Amino acid sequence: MTRRLTLTRPDDWHLHLRDGSMLDAVTPDSAADFGRALIMPNLVPPVVTGAHAASYRERILAAVPAGADFTPLMTLYLTETTEAGDLVAAARDGIITAVKLYPAGATTNSASGVRDVSAVMPVLEAMADAGIPLCVHGEVTDPEIDIFDREAVFIEHVLDPLRKDLPELRVVMEHVTTADGIDYVRDGGANIAATLTTHHLFINRNHILAGGIRPHYYCLPVAKRESHRRALVAAATSGDPSFFLGTDSAPHLDAAKLSECGCAGIYTAPNTLPCLAQIFEEADALDRLDGFVARHGATFYGVAPNNGTVTLVREDAPQPVPQNRATEEGMLTVFDPMVPIHWRVA
Repeated sequence: MTRRLTLTRPDDWHLHLRDGSMLDAVTPDSAADFGRALIMPNLVPPVVTGAHAASYRERILAAVPAGADFTPLMTLYLTETTEAGDLVAAARDGIITAVKLYPAGATTNSASGVRDVSAVMPVLEAMADAGIPLCVHGEVTDPEIDIFDREAVFIEHVLDPLRKDLPELRVVMEHVTTADGIDYVRDGGANIAATLTTHHLFINRNHILAGGIRPHYYCLPVAKRESHRRALVAAATSGDPSFFLGTDSAPHLDAAKLSECGCAGIYTAPNTLPCLAQIFEEADALDRLDGFVARHGATFYGVAPNNGTVTLVREDAPQPVPQNRATEEGMLTVFDPMVPIHWRVA
C-alpha cells in the first residue's frame, strides 16, 4: 500500500476568496497547498474591468502569508456591457487569465450576469480571436426548469449552440455535476474542458435532503443523483486530460449558511488534497492524481506545471476534519466528507 505520495504543487482552477476580512481568513488555506488558483470575480460589485482585476489581485497578494508560493490568476465577470477592448487588453497585459460567464441569477452574486448570450457574441468573438478561455457556470435559470435538470438543459440550449456558432472559442465548463456534462466534455474536442470539485466527488443529493436538511452540503450547482456522482469520480480518476481540479471552494459564514434562505457554497480549501487522495486511492488511481491536480489544467490554460511539490502521507487511523475557521465576522465551517479520510498533507 502506498504510504507517501508526492505531487507536483497543485493548481485550483476555480476558487472563491471573497474580499475584506473573509479574504484575509481563507487565503492562507489555499496558499498552503496550491501554487496557483483561478479566482472567481463575483464580488459585490463584480470584477468587470482590467483595473478591477488588478486591484483585487493586490488585495489577494496582501493576504498571502509571507513565504508562501501562491499566484492568484484573475478572471473578469462577463456582463452585457463588457467592453471587448478592455478585456483583450487585460489579457494581453497579463492581468487576467480567463473570463467568467454567469447566467443572471444562477448562483451567489450573479445578478449582473448574462441574460442573452447573443448580446455578448462580439465579446466572445474577440475572446476567440485572442485565445482567451471562457469559464461557464453551466446552468439555465428558467424557473420552469427543475433545478436538477438545469445543467443538461444549459448544454442543449446554450452551450452546444454557442460552440457550434463559435467553435474556436476555448471553453471550460466549470463544476460539472452530471453524467450529461461529463459525456459532452469528453466528446467535445480540444477546445472544451471541465473542472470537477472536491465536494461533488463525495456528496449526492441525499446528503443534503435525506434524514434532515444539511445546509453545509448545499451548493450550486446542487449535487445530483448517486449515478451522476459516480460518473464524476470515473472522469476525475480516468486520466482524461479534459478533466481537472477546480474546487469551487466557496466560503460563507455559518450565519449565512444556516439562515432562513441559506447561501450556496461549500468550503473545501483546507482538506481538498487529503479528500482527493482518498477518492483516487479507492479508485486504484493514485498514479493519476498528479495529472488531475497539477497537469491537465495547466496544459489547457497553456502554462507550465508549478515548481515544487506537495507530499501526502497515509495514516492507519482516519484523520480529523480540519477545525472550523474563525473570522472577524463569525465562524466558517470546513467541508466534512462524512467518510474516513486516511491522508494528510505532510
